[in-house]
Amino acid sequence: MPPTVRPTPRVAAVPTTLYRRARVWNVQDGSATALVVGDDGRIAWLGAQEEADRYVEAVDAVVDLEGALVLPGFVDAHAHVSHTGLGMRGVDLAGTRTVTEALDLVAAAARATPAAPVFAHGWQEEDWTRERAMTAGELDRASDGGIVYASRIDGHSAVVSSALAARAGADALDGWSGTGFVVRDAKNVAWAAFEAARSRSERRGDIEAALRAAAGMGIVAVHECGGPLLTSAEDFADVLDLGRRPGLPSTVGYWAEPVTDAEQARSLATAHGALGLGGDLNIDGSIGSHTALLREPYLDDPTCHGTAYRDVAAVRDHVAACAVAGVQSGFHVIGDAALDLVLEGYVRAAELVGAERLRASRPRLEHAEMVGPEGIATMARLGIGASVQPAFDAYWGGREGMYAVRLGPERGVATNPLAGFTGAGVRLAFGADSPVTPFGPWVAVRAAAEHRDEDQRLSVRAAVRAHTAGGWELAGRSGGALRVGEPATFAAWSVADLGPDGLPVLGGGAPLPECLLTVADGVTLVDARG
Repeated sequence: MPPTVRPTPRVAAVPTTLYRRARVWNVQDGSATALVVGDDGRIAWLGAQEEADRYVEAVDAVVDLEGALVLPGFVDAHAHVSHTGLGMRGVDLAGTRTVTEALDLVAAAARATPAAPVFAHGWQEEDWTRERAMTAGELDRASDGGIVYASRIDGHSAVVSSALAARAGADALDGWSGTGFVVRDAKNVAWAAFEAARSRSERRGDIEAALRAAAGMGIVAVHECGGPLLTSAEDFADVLDLGRRPGLPSTVGYWAEPVTDAEQARSLATAHGALGLGGDLNIDGSIGSHTALLREPYLDDPTCHGTAYRDVAAVRDHVAACAVAGVQSGFHVIGDAALDLVLEGYVRAAELVGAERLRASRPRLEHAEMVGPEGIATMARLGIGASVQPAFDAYWGGREGMYAVRLGPERGVATNPLAGFTGAGVRLAFGADSPVTPFGPWVAVRAAAEHRDEDQRLSVRAAVRAHTAGGWELAGRSGGALRVGEPATFAAWSVADLGPDGLPVLGGGAPLPECLLTVADGVTLVDARG
C-alpha cells in the first residue's frame, strides 16, 4: 500500500466561491480570514480579509461567514452507517429510566406500524432503577407478538422477542438465555434475521439519512465498519456507493472477514471495495456486555473473564496475509487480555513477513481501550494505529461510571489512554462508533480534553487534529489541512469563545460549537445559516 493517497475531488467542476469574513484556523497562517475555492474543488487562495475584495468579481459566488470559525472537516473513523440511520427511525431507548418506560416506547412504535419489525436501541441496565434487562416475554406483550430487536447501547448484546428468536433459531445457539437476552452466536443470527426484513430502498434511505446527519455535525468523511456478522455485502456496497455521491460525506470501508493468505486478502478487499480487512473483526466484545476479554475477572461477575473470538494464530495468519497483499489489517479489541492476544499475533506476523512490510500495510486497532504502556510501545514499533472513541470515557469511564462497576475504580479510570498513544507516536484517530454513541465530533474533542484520568488528557488542538487529519492518516490518505492546493473540505462554526490557540474554549459549561456550514471538495453538504 502506498504511504498516502491524495483524495480526488468527487466532481469535475464546482462554482468558484469566495468565503470571507471568517476566522480560518490554519497552522501555517493563523491570520487567514478568507479563502477562495476554485472550480476543481480545491483551495485556490487563502489570506487576509483586506486582500479578499479583489476576488469578488472573479468568482461565481461570495459567502459571508460573519466571523465564523473555519476548521478542516471532521472525519469519523469508526461508524456503522446504515445501522445509524435505522436507529434514527427506530425506537431510541437511550436515557430511559425504567424497563416500563422502555417497553412503553416499544409498544407505541408497534402500534404506529402494526406488523412491522421494531428496532430499539440504546438501553443500558445501569440507567434503570431495577438494573435489569427487559425480557422476551415483556417485548412480546409490548409488540403483540411482533418482531423486536432491542439492542444494548454497545451493540454486543440485545433482547429479542420470541417471534424473532424462533425465526432466527437463536434459542439453539451459544449465547442464548431463556429471558431473550442474547450475545455471541445467538445475537448474530437474531440480528441477521432482523436485517433481512429491511428492503434495499429502506436501507439506502437509512444510509443517506445517517450521512446527512453526519454532515450536519461538520463530518466530511466516515469510516464504515461492516462485515458478515454486521451487515450484508449489499449494505456495505450501498454505504460506499452513497459515499461517492457529491453532496454527502465520503465513505471508506473496512470489511470484517478473516483471511489466511495474500491472494484471498486481495480478492476479498477488491470484491467488497474495502480499504482494509478489519474494523469490527472482533477479538472480544464490550465491557458493558461482559464480553470484553480480561486478565482479571469482572468485579460484578467474578466468574466471568469475557469472550475470546479469535486466538493468536488466527491473528498472525490474518495480519501476515494482509501485509503481503498490501491490505490494511485491523481488529476490534477492548479488554486487556484481548490486547495481549492481538498484539502477540502482530508480533508473530512481523516475524513471518518482516516488521517493515507489516508497518507499510498501516494496520489499525479499533477501540484499544485497556492497552497498557507495553502494548502501546508495541503498537508504535509495528506502526499500528488506534481508532478510538473518547466519548466512551465521558459516558462510562472514571471511578464511578459503568466501567468502574464492571472493572473496579482503578481499571475503570485507566481506560482509553489517549495521551499515552500520542506520547508514543501512535497514529490516532477519533470516531463515535455510531450508533453506540451519536455522531458528535465536539463531544469527542471535549471528552479527550477532559479525560477522567488527567494524565491522559489531550490539548484541544491535539484532539481536533486526531478528529480531522488523524482520520485521513489512518485511512492512508492525505487531508485535514487548509492549504492552497488542498481539497476545499471544511466546516464553519459558531463559537462562543476562542482560546489563545484559536480553537474553541470547551468545558466549564461552555456551549459546544454549532455547525453553520459543511463543505467537501468545494461542494456544500450542509448550510444551516438560515
